[in-house]
Amino acid sequence: MTGMTPAYVGRFAPSPSGPLHFGSLVAALGSCLDARHHGGKWLLRIEDVDTPRTVPGAADAILATLERFGFAWDGEVVWQSRRTDAYHAALEQLKRSSAVFPCACTRREMADSALARDGSRRYPGTCRDGLPPGRSARAWRVRADGVIRFDDAVQGPQQEDLARDVGDYVVLRADGLFAYQLAVVVDDAAAGITHVVRGADLLDSSARQTHLQHLLGVPQPAYAHLPVATNDAGEKLSKQTLARAIEDHPPSIALVAALAFLGQDPPPELGQAALDEVWSWSRAHWRLDKVPRLRQAIAPLF
Repeated sequence: MTGMTPAYVGRFAPSPSGPLHFGSLVAALGSCLDARHHGGKWLLRIEDVDTPRTVPGAADAILATLERFGFAWDGEVVWQSRRTDAYHAALEQLKRSSAVFPCACTRREMADSALARDGSRRYPGTCRDGLPPGRSARAWRVRADGVIRFDDAVQGPQQEDLARDVGDYVVLRADGLFAYQLAVVVDDAAAGITHVVRGADLLDSSARQTHLQHLLGVPQPAYAHLPVATNDAGEKLSKQTLARAIEDHPPSIALVAALAFLGQDPPPELGQAALDEVWSWSRAHWRLDKVPRLRQAIAPLF
């Protein structure tokens, strides 16, 4: 029926660069509970498009940990590494509309460029109007134009001037791999994702993804960016910061710690309950509006 609101479809999309840590658990739990709270689907995608960062065996370990912790996803797992044809088709569409241009610049040539909001180097526009004489294309970039605005369900109203805050951004890298920004937009559209619940470390990517959604003519999902779990030094938990894997932690205790981190106020004794009971309580009490409006917070000890 025309005008009907689409059913809720959420997703969790880990990168197989190492085992799941507490920060990954927070993102998985928040996205799963929000989907189940709305009676929706929760899909799982392995974001292995960046093959140099993929650790052999990590994807299987992630899936095993999620299952051990009681997560149940809908449908088959999607692997980005198997979807390059879809990314090629999207790039060709962008080329036909002149939304992208070839770029010959190297990282060394951009080393003195101003910093973008996410800490990367902002592209100075060197090849925007054509490749310099004698140079050949190394990558393809999107023309970053306009101001993107959206309301984040956790972080509140967001606004980004693409040209000023980001600059022309890469969709096909110099090494021939498709960039995360393009892959995630294509995959979310193909899966019919209506709501993206993920860590706030990706909040600054949302404007570029929204821009690409407009250029490709695909729907824009609703966004909710959860606080990122950090160590005591304020560093995001990751393989690089030696974050501990959660695979050997008691699932109930770890899930209750993640619920508390997300502001859900679980009773302390829930950590000693059976896993099914933890999930039952979580589904019954989930409230996205209780999640702290913070970009990051220190992960608890448990």
